[in-house]
Amino acid sequence: MPSAIKAGVLYFAIVFAAGFLLGTLRVLILLPLTGELAAVTLELPVVLAISWLACRQLISRFSVPAMAPQRLVMGALAFGLLMLAECSLSVLVSNQSVAEYFTNLQATPGLLGFAGQIAFAFIPLLLLLRLQRWPST
Repeated sequence: MPSAIKAGVLYFAIVFAAGFLLGTLRVLILLPLTGELAAVTLELPVVLAISWLACRQLISRFSVPAMAPQRLVMGALAFGLLMLAECSLSVLVSNQSVAEYFTNLQATPGLLGFAGQIAFAFIPLLLLLRLQRWPST
């Protein structure tokens, strides 16, 4: 289990850093040109691709066992840290209340972003399922 925990913390950190950078570009460049929904729609596949690559490397680096509970721990820990960090950032940087943060998740761009965060949480398990289905890849 320790390897899944280490990998989960680093998985969160890498994807959060990438998301922070891409989110800044989204707000400063894409949002004024395309609107909020289109900007989130364009950013999301890039973040998920980074998540997939980072997760795959971390699973290998930390030798996270090919067992569903281990992969779920990795993803759940990363997801929990991501939600905590995003909520904290909204409160500290955007001067939103916690209630406002969760209210924003209910609008279409927020729901799309939240769906992406859930997908991020399940990538460690999806990589395991992919390995079990296609072992030679």
